Amino acid sequence: MKRVSVRPASYAVVAIMGMVAVWLTPALEPKQIFPLAPVVVSRPGFEPTDFLFKPVVIEASNTELVDTLQISGVINSSLYNALNESGVGVLPPSARHQLAWSLADIFEYKVDMSRDLRQGDRFHLLIERLQKPNGAIIVNKVLGAQLALANGKNPLEAIHFDTPGSSTGQYYDASGMSLRAAFLRAPVAFRRISSIFGARKHPIFGEWRNHTGTDYAAAQGTPVRAIGDGVVIFAGVKGGYGNMIDIRHRNGMVSRYGHMRNFATGMRPGARVAMGSTIGFVGMTGWATGPHLHFEIRVDGVAHDPKLALQSRGGEPIPAGERVLFQKMRNQTLASLNQTHLASVTE
Repeated sequence: MKRVSVRPASYAVVAIMGMVAVWLTPALEPKQIFPLAPVVVSRPGFEPTDFLFKPVVIEASNTELVDTLQISGVINSSLYNALNESGVGVLPPSARHQLAWSLADIFEYKVDMSRDLRQGDRFHLLIERLQKPNGAIIVNKVLGAQLALANGKNPLEAIHFDTPGSSTGQYYDASGMSLRAAFLRAPVAFRRISSIFGARKHPIFGEWRNHTGTDYAAAQGTPVRAIGDGVVIFAGVKGGYGNMIDIRHRNGMVSRYGHMRNFATGMRPGARVAMGSTIGFVGMTGWATGPHLHFEIRVDGVAHDPKLALQSRGGEPIPAGERVLFQKMRNQTLASLNQTHLASVTE
């Protein structure tokens, strides 16, 4: 049998990878340019001057540049589109995209960005922008945020504050209460909702049935996270739910996760899980026509609307010894956010 060489194909793959790496590498921003005197190059036996070139020495900065930036906008279609429009000219597309998910993470105990946002909702942000030595620009930190929901009485506020023992800092509301709560508002980090709680036409049986939960459409294999600390009371196959996990939480509430492709290691009855830990992966087992996660909240065996059942009552207060410093930081942050608000209103 004649042996077929795969070396040309390997070379082609390496060449393509090299081209992609070069294309993705940010250009190094020149900082200073020093023109030098022309250099004459000659060789014995030829004309005195073969050619002439002017060398240029470019000095690149090896320091990072940090500044603060205010961004505000109105949500008309999605949070990402609103931030993409508001950040034009001050942030690259990748940073705008990441900022949208950072904002979702900040308010993940208060708002499910896939369901709770409405047209006309407003946001005001104070961010720390960082430019790396190679010229790349990222959002280093969100210093403060306001989110005004159309169906809410008061805007949600988030103030970043570094407390002793915390390496990354936490977010607090204006009263000094942590935004961290007992439960997350959504079991999937990257959210795209496909249906809401209530009656809907079943995609398989073609008839209207009461839909006792929320479906989060996501790619196969997307991690599913526990919305709160608890104990697994069921992990297996259950009828139309397919691969399903039930978790009982401290207040007696049970969270249910269905249609999963498979479970995370160690998921069995009696296993303890922490809030945010991965318990399984999105799939389409059971009565499902496409990959998604079915999520329910059950109290005394009865399904409840997750939006109502997971309403947060606030987290722990800021330590008493840090309150004076926090209040100073809060006043500065809110003043900057209010300036952004006034500017957006007058435009």
